[in-house]
Amino acid sequence: MRSPSVSLQGCGLTPLPPVSIAIRFTYVLQDWQQCSWPQQPPDFDALLSGEVGGVEFGKLPFGACEDPVSELHLSATWPHLTEGIVVDNDVYSDLDPLQAPQWSVRVRKAENPQCLLGKNAKGQYNSDISHALSKLTEPTAVPLPKLSVSNMVHSARKRIRRHRRADESPLSSDLLNSILLVREAKVCLSLHMGKENLFSQLKSAPLDSLTYRLALCICLVNFYHGGARGVAHLWQEFVLEMRYRWENNFLIHGLDGGPPDLRCCLLHQKLQMLNCCIERKRARDDGRKGTGVEKKGGCENGRLAPQSASLTSASPGKSWESWSDSEEEFFECLSDTDELKEVQPTEQERSASGRTKPEGRLQPHDKLTLLNSDEPLYIPITQEPGPMTEDALEEQSEVLAKLGTSAEGAHLRARMQSACLLSDMESFKAANPGCLLEDFVRWYSPRDYVEEEVTDENGQTVVRGDLSTRMKIPGNMWVEAWETAKATPARRQRRLFDDTKEAEKVLHYLAVQKPSDLTRHLLSCVIHAAILKEKEEEVAEDIPSVRRSIQQLVSLAGKLLHHPSPDYKKLEDLISQVAGVEAVIAHARSLKAKFGLGKNDTGEEVEGLRRFVISLLDEPEVSVIDAGRSYVGSIIHKLFVSAQRAALLAPMEDEVGRTDDRKATAGGAVGADFPPPAGREILLRTCVPRPAPYSKPLPQRLFCVLMKEDFRLAGAFSSDTSFF
Repeated sequence: MRSPSVSLQGCGLTPLPPVSIAIRFTYVLQDWQQCSWPQQPPDFDALLSGEVGGVEFGKLPFGACEDPVSELHLSATWPHLTEGIVVDNDVYSDLDPLQAPQWSVRVRKAENPQCLLGKNAKGQYNSDISHALSKLTEPTAVPLPKLSVSNMVHSARKRIRRHRRADESPLSSDLLNSILLVREAKVCLSLHMGKENLFSQLKSAPLDSLTYRLALCICLVNFYHGGARGVAHLWQEFVLEMRYRWENNFLIHGLDGGPPDLRCCLLHQKLQMLNCCIERKRARDDGRKGTGVEKKGGCENGRLAPQSASLTSASPGKSWESWSDSEEEFFECLSDTDELKEVQPTEQERSASGRTKPEGRLQPHDKLTLLNSDEPLYIPITQEPGPMTEDALEEQSEVLAKLGTSAEGAHLRARMQSACLLSDMESFKAANPGCLLEDFVRWYSPRDYVEEEVTDENGQTVVRGDLSTRMKIPGNMWVEAWETAKATPARRQRRLFDDTKEAEKVLHYLAVQKPSDLTRHLLSCVIHAAILKEKEEEVAEDIPSVRRSIQQLVSLAGKLLHHPSPDYKKLEDLISQVAGVEAVIAHARSLKAKFGLGKNDTGEEVEGLRRFVISLLDEPEVSVIDAGRSYVGSIIHKLFVSAQRAALLAPMEDEVGRTDDRKATAGGAVGADFPPPAGREILLRTCVPRPAPYSKPLPQRLFCVLMKEDFRLAGAFSSDTSFF
């Protein structure tokens, strides 16, 4: 750029002040010749029918179908140039980008990168997630019974039989069998991640659980195999499989043993409850008793502490006999077997006159003996209390709260909470004929039996004990229960836990689930799987910003998913953040592939390049240290050279970066190394006294943008207003 100059000497005018010029050229790279998008090709032999990014059932796909980084913009800047020494026009240019003192790079990301995890999390990537989640709460004119999954499948099958062949269904037999027989999906995480129990934070399900794998399978079926109809078909077959296992005493694999884990989602608790029922049924049918519990002295090993039940006096109500002999169905408990190793009564005990034959003994107590005899106190075989899911606990709490605070209500509430206490008293009486309430309290709740040292008539110190004060309150529930309790071993008592009834409740609960309920139950598992998948991918990429984002996702998801009725708007934001993290990882992979960064590359220059790539993810524009003379600058230069040679159909040379024999062309002095600038920015700066020659010199600026189809000119002029 050459400015006209006029000699002002001898004219009596002050010469013009020098003008400082800053020029910035922007070059756009769109053709990436040295790399290809590293998305895995589809497996046409797999069950997902050649879908890009498709994986086996039990895993979530990850990545983007298309390259998420579309363009690279290189800005070469000359911050301080003097007028008259630079020529730049459409024919010739003195400005060489390789010699520019400043380089800065920014990347243009695809507007809608088709990230696979985002598509699965949102159902359809291009659809509005708010529209999808609003379907869960919008009122509908369809009766609620018709919205169940069973009715959906029934209606679908009627239409299939009417319009298609009878053997067709939303899911083929081979595909359905492959889903139902899916095995545990192993997730390879680093050591510091493998020990995290995210399922408790997110109220989800453990990694190797049936519920976790079911959520992933339903997610893939919804996306790849028929949408809602395929999900309804899979869910009905799953419910039928659960009923088949219950009826045939087959345990459900992929569930932790024991009672329902209240840290997990409700659906996982229901499946755990069903598995527990199957275990109880198998034990009963096989003649085994697996319900004995050893209680040793303290309340820690006992089932109930006296403080857990009301001990205050209450108004007379329903007697314990009528409570025990209610109209509820009687279920006989398990019969005796040798496996329980009951302590059999001795011949002396059997021949003792006036004594009931002891039954249901587990083992003698280590220290205690009966108060009215020298016989040891025997620990009885007792029933375990029934496990409960969180919805059953809430229902029970509501029923107990509705009883009110009256004396009769308090008495009734105490009786409802003490079914296990009465069962233990009856078992204790059967194992210890002739025992007293004090004997039971000494074993069951030692804190309510107070012992103290006293001096007898002979002047000797002896230890005497008595019931605590609250045990002596008139109308005490424990006293009433003890007087009513009969000597009945656990095997002949009514079952505290009716596995048949509870299993039917669970199966009915599963059968009547609406699609919205199923989505709500499995959403936590899908979010759990998505976060774990992103953690796994982040370990390979090592992106600090992604690591921080994942921690924020876990914290936010933990707060939302623990709420019984989560805010769907906030869930939409959470899902959008999950998709955003996946997009950042996809951008990182794309940039590393374009800049030739390998996992095993080491060295100071490589580490600088790695930091540069990570900065492109976090910042809108990144400066290149030492511009074109640096290692990063040489790689960017090679990318432009490759694109230019491909555009000009010229053969590639082994060495790139010739600077001595460049020939001027219409594109600039660099020849084929760089394309013509996509935009030019020129900034003129000077200081001029305005509005009068004797005014204070103030800065003046003129900014110009020249693009292919755009021209902008902006000025910033200042004036001295002290005397004007």
